Amino acid sequence: MDYGLAGKTALVVGGATGIGFAAARLMGREGMQVAVADIHADSARRGAERLAEAGIKAVGIRADVTDLDDVKSMIAQVEGALGPVDVLLNSAAVLDDKLFLESSPQDWDRMLKVCLYGPMNVLHAVLPGMVQRGFGRIICMASDSARVGQARLSYYAAAKAGVIALVKSVAQEVGPNGVTLNIVSPGATNTEMRQAREEGMKASMGDEKYARRVQSVLKMYPTRRIGEPDDIASAVLYLASAQASWVTGQILSVNGGFVMP
Repeated sequence: MDYGLAGKTALVVGGATGIGFAAARLMGREGMQVAVADIHADSARRGAERLAEAGIKAVGIRADVTDLDDVKSMIAQVEGALGPVDVLLNSAAVLDDKLFLESSPQDWDRMLKVCLYGPMNVLHAVLPGMVQRGFGRIICMASDSARVGQARLSYYAAAKAGVIALVKSVAQEVGPNGVTLNIVSPGATNTEMRQAREEGMKASMGDEKYARRVQSVLKMYPTRRIGEPDDIASAVLYLASAQASWVTGQILSVNGGFVMP
């Protein structure tokens, strides 16, 4: 299938690892040139190098999504290296695993800055060019915890719920200018961030208790497995494609059936 993406430029924020990297690689395979942004310069560089090894034209850019000036600089660097941004994927995130009453305002502030204000900053910087050119595809990562709630993810869910509201609202504003905005909402996915979290839980719980937890989690999924980054990347590719030109303001859950809202 021709996704109509060859020759276009994608910016993947949080694209050095995990779902972001999988999406960057998949879009690159469709002939896109890709900018990988990460808060750590070395991670951004390594991500771009991995893409280049696969024959994809890529650059790595260090950017802090919580700083609007830094984000504006990121957009300028992408445009200088690859040209105007046609497709934006917002996948930068942090994740905590705490009961709400065990969390602090500092935890909430960090989460909101990265997971809500971050996408706001990036959208605010990239949208003027898309609107002027009359074309753009924006995909933001959310979570089904934002739609139905999830214990130990309260303020993460709150931040992602804000992203959903943001995307739906901005989609109404810029639709007449040829720009679409959509949400991909994954279930548990086997990313490096999740692996690190699971290792911490295993260390604190012990092998036996942790093994029971894993089985309990899998039983919550009709597919009896958690997702892989490529599962989510395929949904991103569709929403970036010409085939999705009449899809905007929508939430696409890719979750193995964990939630069926």
